[in-house]
Amino acid sequence: MRGRPETPPPTGRLDELLYLVGRQAWRPDAGVEGVVDWLHRQLGAEVALVGRGHTVELSTPGFPRQILPALAPVLTRLATGRMAAAATEVGAVRVRLERVGPDSPHRVLVLAGADRLTGQEAAAASHTGHIIALLHRARAAGTVFRDYQEKAHQMRVALFMALMAGDPVLARRMTTGAVPELLGADRIRVHLLRCRPGKRDRIAQAHQDPAGYHGRALMVRCPVYDEHLICLVAEDEHAPPELGGVLRELVAGSEEYALGVSSPHPLRATAAAYEEARHALAVAGNTPGRVAGYRRQEPLERLLPRAETLAWAHALLRPLRSLPELTAETTRLALSFPRSGVAALLGISRNTVTAHLKRSEAALGLDLRDIRARAALALALAVTTLHQDAAPADAPAPVADPSPADSSPAVPEPPAGDGTAAAWAAEFLGPLRDPRHQRVRDTLRTWIESNADARRTARRLGGSRTTVAARLRTAERLLGRDLLATGSGVHDLVYAFHFSGEGPRLGRCDPVPDADRAP
Repeated sequence: MRGRPETPPPTGRLDELLYLVGRQAWRPDAGVEGVVDWLHRQLGAEVALVGRGHTVELSTPGFPRQILPALAPVLTRLATGRMAAAATEVGAVRVRLERVGPDSPHRVLVLAGADRLTGQEAAAASHTGHIIALLHRARAAGTVFRDYQEKAHQMRVALFMALMAGDPVLARRMTTGAVPELLGADRIRVHLLRCRPGKRDRIAQAHQDPAGYHGRALMVRCPVYDEHLICLVAEDEHAPPELGGVLRELVAGSEEYALGVSSPHPLRATAAAYEEARHALAVAGNTPGRVAGYRRQEPLERLLPRAETLAWAHALLRPLRSLPELTAETTRLALSFPRSGVAALLGISRNTVTAHLKRSEAALGLDLRDIRARAALALALAVTTLHQDAAPADAPAPVADPSPADSSPAVPEPPAGDGTAAAWAAEFLGPLRDPRHQRVRDTLRTWIESNADARRTARRLGGSRTTVAARLRTAERLLGRDLLATGSGVHDLVYAFHFSGEGPRLGRCDPVPDADRAP
């Protein structure tokens, strides 16, 4: 793509000024330094721009600052708007002062030299003051625009978080007077676009409406993953189809993009749609077209026997009920995001996240750095979220079979039901049944046994970490799950091996060496 054509060099004084302003007005300093230097070259006088408290904001190198105390009364009258311009002398120095801009307190343009300015030179100084005022106004407008865009982004993130918490009513209350159209949709899809971090704002702003939203869509810079742009798109007859098409065109036009798309979900199930989009994006990154939809499978928590599974989940989670709400929320988020991401989401430090997790570990009696313990806890939280109408029973904490002396604390096993969990596991692992993928299946089983650590897995298989990573990417494509990031993809793999009876058990966690524990 060709850049902007070169502007011909200026041929006169006015041309040079316009050329200078046109070249520099977009800069954060609004080109003021360049204009002051231009005025110095044209008139031969030393120039300064004086702001609040008679402070010199910028000046040419030879400006005699020692004259400013003597100019204080005149500077005050100009700054307060009682004068527009003044000419005076301080010793042998001839001084011209021009009020800058319409807003009080005004800046003052001060020119100092050995000779008094001619009428034409004084007019040039006055016009230059107006240009400086316009450049300052442009800089202020740019600052306001950037601040507005950042506040609009923060509002969109807050709306997204309310929807992720399953509370569209809260999202609507947060936007009273300017409710985004998306909140009127019955169902949505989440499109998750992977792109360069710097391009997320450009894409979002290109489709932003005057209210700061995106019509019947919502585009949000992911607060956890810098390369992700989250796009919630209404799935109804009123939704414009072009946004999904635009995202697909971006992917088709450049290999730096990839797109994962969820299945339709009710607005209150935004969290489930987002998880599906994460899995689909992992698959998209391993497919030629770099676009993938989610391979739909009923969540495991919907298939387990309600009464038994609820009793198991409430008993496992009972110690969390006595902990502060922030500790419980930190623990929940840490099952889906890395600790740095949890810190960003909650506005706390990583050390604080670690402290909350240690408190939860002590209460639960689990090592949350073990993926099977994390998977069991995630399943318990999913079950209680699904059946929110069921009051927690005051049952004793579940007791697992005794663990070997050299293992991590055993995690109590969830009830298997009447075979539905085994059928779910068989369906999940079905794409790996092909004999061509036996090595991938063996690698996944060893990887889970090694606490999802590629180095330990390679050591146990007698291969390399590169080979393990390649097989994991193949598994992502076959299973339709994100396995290389913290979250439900790894948990589903743990459940599948557990309920299929062919791999690691939830209640049998190998010891995790300190050097190999996940952060």
